[in-house]
Amino acid sequence: MSEPKASTPTPGDTYKGWLFKWTNYIKGYQRRWFVLSNGLLSYYRTQAEMGHTCRGTINLATANIAVEDSCNFVISNGGAQTYHLKASSEVERQRWITALELAKAKAVRMQAESDDSGDDCSTSSPPPSGQGGGARNSEVQSTLRTLGSKVEDLSTCNDLIAKHGSALQRSLSELEGVRLGGETGDKIRQVTERATLFRITSNAMINACRDFLALAQAHSKRWQKALQAEREQRVRLEETLEQLAKQHNHLERAFRGATVLPASQTSPAGESKDASDEDDEIEFFDAMEDVPEFITVPADPKYHKRSGSNISGISSEIGMDDQSLDEQSLASNPESPQSQEVEPVRKRRTRIPDKPNYSLNLWSIMKNCIGKELSKIPMPVNFNEPISMLQRLSEDLEYSELLDKAAKCQSSLEQLCYVAAFTVSSYSTTVHRTGKPFNPLLGETYELDRLIESGYRSLCEQVSHHPPAAAHHVISERGWTLRQEITVASKFRGKYLSIMPLGSIHCIFEKSNNHYTWKKVTTTVHNIIVGKLWIDQSGEIDIVNHNTGDRCHLKFAPYSYFSRDVARKVTGVVTDKEGKAHFVLSGTWDEKMEFSRVMQSSRGGENGAEGKQKTVYQTLRARELWKKNPLPEGAETMYYFSSLALTLNEPEEGVAPTDSRLRPDQRLMEAGRWDEANAEKQRLEEKQRSVRREREREAARTANSTEEGTHQDNYKAMWFERGEDPNTGEAMHIYRGGYWEAKEQGSWEACPDIF
Repeated sequence: MSEPKASTPTPGDTYKGWLFKWTNYIKGYQRRWFVLSNGLLSYYRTQAEMGHTCRGTINLATANIAVEDSCNFVISNGGAQTYHLKASSEVERQRWITALELAKAKAVRMQAESDDSGDDCSTSSPPPSGQGGGARNSEVQSTLRTLGSKVEDLSTCNDLIAKHGSALQRSLSELEGVRLGGETGDKIRQVTERATLFRITSNAMINACRDFLALAQAHSKRWQKALQAEREQRVRLEETLEQLAKQHNHLERAFRGATVLPASQTSPAGESKDASDEDDEIEFFDAMEDVPEFITVPADPKYHKRSGSNISGISSEIGMDDQSLDEQSLASNPESPQSQEVEPVRKRRTRIPDKPNYSLNLWSIMKNCIGKELSKIPMPVNFNEPISMLQRLSEDLEYSELLDKAAKCQSSLEQLCYVAAFTVSSYSTTVHRTGKPFNPLLGETYELDRLIESGYRSLCEQVSHHPPAAAHHVISERGWTLRQEITVASKFRGKYLSIMPLGSIHCIFEKSNNHYTWKKVTTTVHNIIVGKLWIDQSGEIDIVNHNTGDRCHLKFAPYSYFSRDVARKVTGVVTDKEGKAHFVLSGTWDEKMEFSRVMQSSRGGENGAEGKQKTVYQTLRARELWKKNPLPEGAETMYYFSSLALTLNEPEEGVAPTDSRLRPDQRLMEAGRWDEANAEKQRLEEKQRSVRREREREAARTANSTEEGTHQDNYKAMWFERGEDPNTGEAMHIYRGGYWEAKEQGSWEACPDIF
């Protein structure tokens, strides 16, 4: 008999984790992945099974939850299903018990409400006529349901406090009777853990009470205004009905005494009534406001993704609606550059030729290259994708709208959250991209002009060949500037390839003068020799606001077969210059990022595996910062390019003769002519080497340099110059200007001949 499949988890209403489930006397306890969602507890053998195979589900609305000892507990629904479960520690077990009891209370409440609603439908009176009356009734019912839900939440928290308090008292009583001996340490640890849990639940209860009182006080005046508006409207309706009755009698008498009645005679009354009703509705709705989001929940940053509150759904959804409306109004601001001038938007391409199926023995090429830098390995185009590293660098702007939102933020801490999301989003395009971009030739450039579509212009230039370095400058009309100089160091280790980007990224916001800097993490390509290639990002990023001292620490967790966490996980904490946490960030670098405002933080119980204390954050419900755009249709045959990546190599008129779009080997590869592309690639690389040798000889002749000096590269970039960042003092190539002016004039005479 097949088990029912678990329903799809709702964001903010889900708790996930590993537990040990009793199977039989032969196998004993087996490790299983459990998902608590919408009042249902389901389990799977692995996380990968969540999409297709559920091993069992139990409805908590009819289930009993019993605790056996420090780590074991039992869930049963009366005999038909019984789960004997064991957690890794008592703290972990208590987290599950708390989550299960909250979910059970909500499931029972929802089941009772559904039963009551069925009875109410048959006995309730019809709603008042008119759109305004229905809307007001719906608003009142919604708020009453919200208030009722908060009362139930308070009741549930009260029960939990009573239960935790009793357990704490028992432990304290046992501690008093314990003599000094070997079990003293265990008892003290048990009391400490239970005291921590009791404090967390008590804080949640206190916050819920405070927010409930604030909500009740805010709505008391609102309901008084609404009641007064209803009374005034009733008086006006009675007066209108009386006038209509008089007009009706007058019209009847006029009709009897006249042979022809003008058809327009009845219109003034109707028009005045409609106008009066509309005015009443507008006046009433202007007095109403939405309920703010306010419920705080206990949240551990390590398990932040499963710490959402299932008792703040209504208010959180209203808050998100308010946010989307605010963003739409900001986007449509007549002062924004988009609305000042209307220009036709160029239609970009949505497809490129499909990738040919060429077979090549990688080991025959790579076996003699272990330990060498990737830039010095002669690689055929079979391992490339038809874009250059400069274009891949420009692809970081896939989600430039995050910086547009950051520029509008009034708070520097919230602005830092959007900057962090932009940092993570730049890796989302690499999850399936195992192809290597073309190494740019020295002096090669790439422009990305999206002034009409997205309000920014981007320029990249290869400013050094050994080591390879690219300078990037982006200027946006929406209030931000981005610049970076990236040097890539890469090592082939036999089984995997490590790519270490060196250099800092700078983002400056014009309005607030906030200057942010950060570095990139390490990219690893696995299964180089055997198996299917796959990409991982790992490391830590510190995003620093040099103007205010705010900081965001992001951690990209490396993939591990034995980890309990989700793959490609990213976590982060935003702190001010004093080190106080204000936001917690969580998500994955290939899917989405969320952030939660921190209301209170404290030290939690000990971690049984490492013996370290974890910080417990009490936060508001998580809200979405960024979500990955879906790939275009047929992306698997087009190198898994995103919609932006498909347009990067699209031919465009008026670009510089050094632009990557004009590179012949890259163009031939995109067209599927790989043999010709390989020959052209070798020609360009040999031309670059000969130009370099000639430049070194010329430098030796003019400067009478030594033998060592002849190997120095005195190349000077065309559009960038070496200097120091004015805010951080870091040495880097900074855009000197002139490119876009040269493009308008079409004067490219000074550009070198590199193709």
